[in-house]
Amino acid sequence: MIAFETFLEGTIRTATPLAFAALGETVAERSGVINIGLEGAIIAGAFGGFVAAGSGSVWIGFVGAAIAGTLISTLFAFFTVRIRADQIIAGTAVSLLSLGLTATMYRQVYGAAGAALSIPTMGVTEVPGLSSIPVIGRALFAQPSITYLLYLLVPAVWWWMYHTHTGLGLRATGEDPRAATAAGISTRKVQTAAVLFGGTLGGIAGGVLVIAQAGSFAEGMSAGRGFIAVAIVVLGRWHPLGVAAAAVVFGAASALQYLFQAMGWLLPYQAFLALPYVLTLLGLAGIAGKTSAPASLGKWHDQS
Repeated sequence: MIAFETFLEGTIRTATPLAFAALGETVAERSGVINIGLEGAIIAGAFGGFVAAGSGSVWIGFVGAAIAGTLISTLFAFFTVRIRADQIIAGTAVSLLSLGLTATMYRQVYGAAGAALSIPTMGVTEVPGLSSIPVIGRALFAQPSITYLLYLLVPAVWWWMYHTHTGLGLRATGEDPRAATAAGISTRKVQTAAVLFGGTLGGIAGGVLVIAQAGSFAEGMSAGRGFIAVAIVVLGRWHPLGVAAAAVVFGAASALQYLFQAMGWLLPYQAFLALPYVLTLLGLAGIAGKTSAPASLGKWHDQS
């Protein structure tokens, strides 16, 4: 039972950065923009959070992570929403730029031996009463405070997307931008705001990796989470609640290695490390069933 509870705790811990990134990507894709540059926002957020958290405050670290993710997504938004460049090519370029830029800046700031540097991490905050619930209590309510922020953010985004005028405008832009334009909606502004929101959450996802988990920065530590988050959006059918559930599935796949090791399985742990990536391939191949992407996802409408 203890091993299973540890597995559940690891599942939520691993799912947290994925859920942040995927939730932001959901908003971006519902506006019709697929942001492959999300990987770049995550690694930029990890570096920004690492630098900012050096002040001694973990929350300042998260502010730095959010700003870094927003800045790198601003670049993506400029090339895609403003110039109408190909979204896939621009996203790939932004990701590669961010990976290289953060590695270079890290070495410039901290030197070649900077890998040994560490920062204070956000500790676990137990919710009185709820954390004592058998089996699931500690998994859900004995997590870093940033995880509780995610608990609030998921239903808030769902409510905004489906119960507000601006949320309707977002979905209309992603489904039929011509109709949205005819209704007086500036699709370009909507898409820019959606991409920046996604970048901000992507940056926070990177901050979670550094500030709430690792306590240090390493080159390429995003490890493909941005691409996994894109697959999670597909698996979650572009719905905030579905995306959150899909992130937990991917988190469980990552945490399985700890459960199997505790059970004494002799399989190499690398086999379990590959599970999230196998799920990514299956998700992108459409194994989750028929999905209905926003009709104008990846397509441009010339608003004039």
